[in-house]
Amino acid sequence: MIAIGSDHAGYDLKEEIKKYLQEKGYEVKDFGTSSGGCSVDYPDFGLAVAEAVRSGECEKGIIVCGTGIGISISANKVPGIRAALCTDSFMAKMSREHNDANVLALGARVVGPGLALDIVETWLNSEFVGGRHKTRVDKISQIEEKFLK
Repeated sequence: MIAIGSDHAGYDLKEEIKKYLQEKGYEVKDFGTSSGGCSVDYPDFGLAVAEAVRSGECEKGIIVCGTGIGISISANKVPGIRAALCTDSFMAKMSREHNDANVLALGARVVGPGLALDIVETWLNSEFVGGRHKTRVDKISQIEEKFLK
């Protein structure tokens, strides 16, 4: 299952991504927001998606705000989350292959719907390659552990 969430600025793009994923046969759990009409706070939705991924309720997550910056910072505060803000398909591929990103962040005011769907498709179809990259991802986990104590 894929968790998805956005603030008001990312709402329309989130809805397009959700529809695309469902058409491709993915099960999607929407953590909101439920409209683009009123201002809401991106940390609430970044946290909800990150917690769903961390707990194992969802395998991966996709988060959207105006730039993707704030919501990705919020999600990355949750231990075990590696949210990658991607603005092109190469970044999406590398975030999975090298960083084992488990949350994809997008900026609705940065990428259009066509590019966003290509980024999502690339990200979902890329796999972590491990090897020397696992050592680096493990070091990220060690940093989290250091500050959790």
